[in-house]
Amino acid sequence: MRTTIRLPDRLLDRARKRAAEENRTLTSLIEEGLVRVLAEADRKPPGRVELPVSKATGGVLPGVDLNRTGELEEVMSRR
Repeated sequence: MRTTIRLPDRLLDRARKRAAEENRTLTSLIEEGLVRVLAEADRKPPGRVELPVSKATGGVLPGVDLNRTGELEEVMSRR
């Protein structure tokens, strides 16, 4: 099927260069990109995240600061 798309010149130049480097067509490069984006969109969203809770006080574990997401992710990855 044929279609027309509008791309920024810089993006199109980069895509043409990449296609040439890989000895393939611009069409195949664009097709691969669309397949990847659509496959990613089809993935299920992650399930509900349970926050670690201290059984003694009913709050979050000592040392967990809910305002520091990086530290929170680290604590959760250890569980």
